[in-house]
Amino acid sequence: MAITFLLGGARSGKSRRAQELAEQVSPDRTFIATAEALDDEMGRRIARHQADRGTGWQTVEAPLDLVAALGSAPLEDAILVDCLTLWLSNLMHHERDVDAESESLCAALEMMTQPVFLVSNEVGLGLVPETKLGRAFRDAQGRLNQRVASVCDVVEFVAAGLPLRLKG
Repeated sequence: MAITFLLGGARSGKSRRAQELAEQVSPDRTFIATAEALDDEMGRRIARHQADRGTGWQTVEAPLDLVAALGSAPLEDAILVDCLTLWLSNLMHHERDVDAESESLCAALEMMTQPVFLVSNEVGLGLVPETKLGRAFRDAQGRLNQRVASVCDVVEFVAAGLPLRLKG
């Protein structure tokens, strides 16, 4: 089964695209959520995404342990991971070894037998972040995106709701 990676900017339509693709390949689906509702605004975003998904989705919360969540999904399910950007932010916030976690993720992806759809932000198209932490995050996100793209069968860049096939 194909591993598909969807990249784009904020509000680009990448999550919607990933959801549509997952719904096309299986009636049984697992949504792996990496976001945490740390404030009201994020809580509203999460609720909107849940409402958009509707029925047919099982949700697994995995702000840090993404590899374990992937491994626990039923074998007949299509899996949607939304998103790697928040996962990376969580890892950095909790001072986890980002390189080791990224390698573990990619190794797990290479072993998957069901379709997986991964969503991530492309953060390297804008201004250079002003802070050291912002630059470290942007650099880590760029490395993670490159590493994940290398193990995926399909990579799409989504802008204005329109997908552009980069690989596969």
